[in-house]
Amino acid sequence: MPREYQFAFELRHLVYFHEVARQLHFRKAAEALAVAQPALSRQIAQLEKGLGVALFARSSRRVELTPAGKKLAAETEPLLQALRAIPADLRAVAEGEEGHLRISFTGLAMATVLPALLREFHRRHPGIRLELNESPTATQIQALQTGEIGCGFFHPEGPTPRLATRLLVEERNGILLPADHLLAKGGSAVPHDSPAGQAARTAVPRPLHLRDLAETPIVMFPRSLNPGYYDRTLAAFAQARVTPRIAEEVWPRANGIGLVQAGMGAMLMAPSEARHLPPEVVFCELRGPAPESRLVAGWNPSAVEPALQAFIEVVTQHIVSLRRGRGPVRPHARRR
Repeated sequence: MPREYQFAFELRHLVYFHEVARQLHFRKAAEALAVAQPALSRQIAQLEKGLGVALFARSSRRVELTPAGKKLAAETEPLLQALRAIPADLRAVAEGEEGHLRISFTGLAMATVLPALLREFHRRHPGIRLELNESPTATQIQALQTGEIGCGFFHPEGPTPRLATRLLVEERNGILLPADHLLAKGGSAVPHDSPAGQAARTAVPRPLHLRDLAETPIVMFPRSLNPGYYDRTLAAFAQARVTPRIAEEVWPRANGIGLVQAGMGAMLMAPSEARHLPPEVVFCELRGPAPESRLVAGWNPSAVEPALQAFIEVVTQHIVSLRRGRGPVRPHARRR
């Protein structure tokens, strides 16, 4: 046996020692353990010999712990408690009641379905710890295939080998503009912090067309993070017979919103992402050609453990409730 697994005592020695240390009486400890007192004394003697120290100071009237015995007693109690908890802990993990699950998501997921899923999952399985990380689509797909994460919320543009997916959201994109942009105010420049600008923000912005953005810088995100969506965005501009003036490519989406807020350009986004925006920006619907955002939940079916299975069940039930019209259906999302 390897040296690191060689011990001078066995578990029963610690159990016997713990009871004698608790009772400070060999006869009472033997009765509690249902063993003969001479056998108990031999086990304690074996433990002391193996450790090379005296654990008890014995006299005809009393038994006391030595300093070494007090040290061992203090360390044995939590050890035995942990060992007693192992069967229940293992059953909880096997039944999906405890564990750890890594989840990655995009901005659209957090703006739509993910908060409700997390709330319901925590209600059902408070013992499972979720580790959340915002991550682009390409990174999520790779992490799912290699087993680095358990579940992802991303935007697929084609086949996802070895992954199972469920469609959650499908939306036509709109355009996010600075609040004082001419197009946001129907053609008249109005400072967003002026009384007129504040009043204008309460009105529903008129729908736009991509050709209206011919002279407006566009904030995109790097093509490497989701080539399919990037290419479909350019294809929508081409269909509208306009070449986009790409000013910046940034990620995550929050950084793009910040650039729009700073007046550095406009950005395409799904309507569900536009629910909570700063007052310096305005979201407008797009008529005519426009890219779509598709959000799915995905996982590797060959790596489904109890914690992940429990999360998949919550996702699946959420989808069923949406299809039946019982859940928080997003006004811009198409059911499927």
